[in-house]
Amino acid sequence: MIHEIKPRVFRNEFNNNKAKLDDLFLTYQNSNVLVKEDKDKLWYPTFADFYSSHPTLMEKAQFLFTIDNLNYYLVEEDIEEQPGWTYVSSSRFRTEQKYWRSFAGAVGLQLSRWYTNHKFCSRCGKSLKRSVKERMLHCESCGFTVYPTISPSVIVGLYDGDKLLLTKYKGREYKNYALVAGYNEIGESLEETVRREVMEEVGLRVKNIRYYKSQPWPFSDTLLAGFFAELDGDSTIHLDRDELSVGVWVKREDIPKPDSTISLTAEMIEVFRLNKINLD
Repeated sequence: MIHEIKPRVFRNEFNNNKAKLDDLFLTYQNSNVLVKEDKDKLWYPTFADFYSSHPTLMEKAQFLFTIDNLNYYLVEEDIEEQPGWTYVSSSRFRTEQKYWRSFAGAVGLQLSRWYTNHKFCSRCGKSLKRSVKERMLHCESCGFTVYPTISPSVIVGLYDGDKLLLTKYKGREYKNYALVAGYNEIGESLEETVRREVMEEVGLRVKNIRYYKSQPWPFSDTLLAGFFAELDGDSTIHLDRDELSVGVWVKREDIPKPDSTISLTAEMIEVFRLNKINLD
């Protein structure tokens, strides 16, 4: 999955160190990121790469995180494309073979959205200031504090014997098979979210809910929790056509192999397809 980048190590400890010429920076235009593409790889710029045209970038850069010994910073300045450097869609992160590069760009985009979306205090309307001690925004007027947004969500591998329920989203760019999924609501346990989302999206009841694993999903500011659950009762699907375009039971041998295992959804489909998980 995208966050599984061993042997490289992702460190999200905040520091307020000033950027150096050999540090990397991430800069975005909407959901597009500035990169150099070489042999199907994404390369992010260093400050040295743009020093001659943008000598003050380091002064305004916001520290993000570290991967191994590489520091990543956010540059919130409109940088024009230059020879060798171009903006590509963040969907490119899904096809980058080295997950650590994709993960860096996706987490950077998540933090970029957070800074952009929280410029003013939601309590009193005054400007928010960036803390120099931690990854936090604070209001000097009323004392309100804001931390990065993380929304819990569930992915549900609903099965009936050797069949898995596969879905497709309605009106989204992503056209491959997916699983039932949805956000956790106030006052719910994750298991209750599993039951509700399955009932809402496909009109089915579940039993024997068991946790599989979790995944940070920076594309939607989400922490995903994967569960497998067994069908309880009638298998007739009642599809929520506002959310889904397809909902079908597929036998294990007929499940298509996912294009990649970048996501928790794809991995769960694959472990069921290969019968690598004990659901007895």
